[in-house]
Amino acid sequence: MNYKLLTLVLLCFLSFGFSNKNEDDVAAKKTSKPRLIATNHVVSSKSSSQLFFDELEENNLTLPRFLSFEKAYEGYTQLKSQGFIDKDFLTIIDFSLSSNEERLWVIDMVSKKVVLHSLVAHGRNSGEEFATKFSNKAESFQSSLGFYATGEVYQGKHGLSLRLDGLEYGINDNARNRAVVIHGADYVSEKFANAQGRLGRSLGCPAVPYAIHKDFINLIKDKSCLFIYHPSRTYLAKSKLVS
Repeated sequence: MNYKLLTLVLLCFLSFGFSNKNEDDVAAKKTSKPRLIATNHVVSSKSSSQLFFDELEENNLTLPRFLSFEKAYEGYTQLKSQGFIDKDFLTIIDFSLSSNEERLWVIDMVSKKVVLHSLVAHGRNSGEEFATKFSNKAESFQSSLGFYATGEVYQGKHGLSLRLDGLEYGINDNARNRAVVIHGADYVSEKFANAQGRLGRSLGCPAVPYAIHKDFINLIKDKSCLFIYHPSRTYLAKSKLVS
C-alpha cells in the first residue's frame, strides 16, 4: 500500500473540511441578526402633563378638559419653580366653555385630586353665554386670560373678596389696578342661568356663587396659581408661559 499517497489524500480532505467550516462561520456572522436584550424598563412617550392628568382623581366631581389642564400645568410648574406661587393648588377657569357650565376647577397638586368645581362668570363685554373677547385695559369690562397669583383677602362691596396679581405682561398685569378680583355674586347661579339663558356677567372679575365663595377664597388665597384659559391665538402668541 502506498502510505504516502494515502496520507496526502487525508490531508487534502481535512484541509477542505476546515476551510468550509471557517467560511460557513464567517457567513453566519455576517447574516445573523443582533440579539435583543430583554429589559423591564419602559420609556413612556407621554408628556409630564399627560402623566399627571392620567393620575388625577375626580373625587366625585369632574375633571377639566386636557387642553386647558395641559396649558395650566405648563405655566404652574414654571411659576412654582421660580417662586411666584407658594401653595400647591391650581385653579383652572376654562372660558372656552359656556357660562352655563361649571367651568372652574381647583386641583390639589400634591394629592392629585379635584377639590372644587363651580360656575364662574366672565366680564360683560367679553361676550354673552360664551366669552370671546379679552382685554387688559381699564374700563374695558372684559376678562383677562393667563396666569395669576392670588393675593390677600379683604372685605369689599361684594363681601369677602380676593385680590389677584396678573403675572403676564401686557396680558393681565393690570388686574390689580383694574380691581379684577374674586368675589361672590348672586347672578352666578343655576337659577339665574335658567331664567336668562346664560350666567350673569361681571365687570371683568371671575365672580363665583355666594354659596362657595368663602370656602373657595380661603382655600386659594396667598400665592396660589390661577389660570384663565381660552384657545385664543392672540394669547398663545403673547404668552411666555405656554407653548
